[in-house]
Amino acid sequence: MNLFPMISKNKISEIRKLHQKKFRDAERLFIVEGRKSVEMLLRSDFQIVELFATEEVYAQNWAMLEQQPVTLVAPADMERISTLSTPPELLAIARQRQDLGEVPNNELLLVLDRIADPGNMGTIIRTADWFNFRHIVCSPDCVEFYNPKTIQATMGSFAHVHVHTQALVPFLRARADQQRILGAFLQGESIHNFAFRPTDIIVIGSESNGISPEVAALVTNPTTIPTPAAHRATAESLNAAVATSIILYQASKSIQ
Repeated sequence: MNLFPMISKNKISEIRKLHQKKFRDAERLFIVEGRKSVEMLLRSDFQIVELFATEEVYAQNWAMLEQQPVTLVAPADMERISTLSTPPELLAIARQRQDLGEVPNNELLLVLDRIADPGNMGTIIRTADWFNFRHIVCSPDCVEFYNPKTIQATMGSFAHVHVHTQALVPFLRARADQQRILGAFLQGESIHNFAFRPTDIIVIGSESNGISPEVAALVTNPTTIPTPAAHRATAESLNAAVATSIILYQASKSIQ
């Protein structure tokens, strides 16, 4: 058993600073909370800086944690360092990835334009992982990938998907000659009839305003999720994460 001393007040203060984006950016660190997410972190290529556990949970999970130096914390201290309303019993500090490599041009690619809600972002990343999308490109005005609420909502999928931040207009222009750019709109070709290709780019817009006009201008194939023929939809639109799930399912099924 390799345990550090109990957590200090200064350490609590340092961790609490990471609740804010400006300190995460400055330190190039982020917070991972909960057993499932920490387990996925331990299996990933992320560098773990520090790991914190309550004594009871350490005893229950020592086989998973024994190769890591762990700081034991009282439940009250875990509550102080956690970003969650119900604090976890495991919390890790990890270093942000420095090099994500190139965005591939030979596989289905998901592009997110102005996704604002961290819960939606995390769910989209989790869905992308389920359908084996390994790269996502986000506009600079998307919610931060390392936001603790985003990381929490991925349920560990943050460890498997590379999330790139790019200015979308030049990124898409550079690929327009070689890849089709699909956009999710209220009007367009039904995804049920659409023949997806393994190199397509799928663009999902913001929760409230959809795809921005400058990005929409680069879309080569507008697509839509139709309602059943006998049903007149009363909802204005689908949630961005739900719409992404339906489209990725259809795309994955279409190219099998």
